[in-house]
Formats: sequence, structure tokens, C-alpha cells
Amino acid sequence: MNTKISDDKLKNLLKEVFIEILTEKRELFRDIFEEVLEDFALSKAIEQGRQNKFVSEEKIHEYLEEKS
Repeated sequence: MNTKISDDKLKNLLKEVFIEILTEKRELFRDIFEEVLEDFALSKAIEQGRQNKFVSEEKIHEYLEEKS
């Protein structure tokens, strides 16, 4: 049995499914999105760090000791 579905019906069905998944698995998508943002920010920080002067390990330890 071949059942055909129009493009509009398929599009609407996919939208409904996607919205339902987002609603039911909201926490999962939030976690995934958060990870993506963190990775993006880290890559930008690495990129910027490569353009600036390097900081000595001693300076880093001094800074960390001040903050603790």
C-alpha cells in the first residue's frame, strides 16, 4: 500500500513533531545548547589568546592565589 502525503502536510507534521520534542526534552536541548555556547566561547578565547602576548605560568599562579 502506497500512501502519499503532500509536502505541506509533511512540513506541518514535522513542525509538530519538532515542537513536541523540544517541549518534552527541553532540559536536554538546554544542556546541548549550553555545551555548544561554552565550546564556542572557548574557541574564541583560544583564538584571541593566540593574538595577544603570552602570560607566564608564574603570573597565572599569582592571579589564582589572589582569587582564592
